[in-house]
Amino acid sequence: MKRILLVLIGATLFFSCGESKKEEEKSAEKKVTKKTVVKKQKKEKKPTVIVDENGVANVFISTSDKMKFSTKEINVKPNQKVKLTLTHTGKLDKKIMGHNVVILKQGVKMSTFAAAAAVSKENDYIPESSDDVIVHTKMIGGGESTTIEFTAPAAGEYDFICSFPAHFAMMKGKFIVK
Repeated sequence: MKRILLVLIGATLFFSCGESKKEEEKSAEKKVTKKTVVKKQKKEKKPTVIVDENGVANVFISTSDKMKFSTKEINVKPNQKVKLTLTHTGKLDKKIMGHNVVILKQGVKMSTFAAAAAVSKENDYIPESSDDVIVHTKMIGGGESTTIEFTAPAAGEYDFICSFPAHFAMMKGKFIVK
């Protein structure tokens, strides 16, 4: 009787182990076949400068609460009409995370200008007595947008920055006229 009982237990274990292995293999196959690779679609980057039928260079720059311009380089032609639009896609108010675009004349040291700008809160962080600026937008906060129109200066490379205190270190680029 003991023998029969041992044989039955052994057979049960043997057959049940075999089934579970087969089930595990089927389960593993299902897992492998069900896995699909999802590729992230790259956002199509909108061009920074679009020249319209009248030859106007429409410049689009966006920024956010992360203190970063959407572009580090803007290219236009000498004496070309430029329409620059700055959009702040963040949520913070301009008193906390304000942004602007300031195009500086050639040879102006960004850190020196930024230090003078930092104490010019009443004038949107643009020093009143400064002649270092070619053009600038107004200071905007989250959800706001501003546009300025001007004529590009002579050929050369010009720095552009955000003049909100301490932003110029991360928010800067080149305005290239050629």
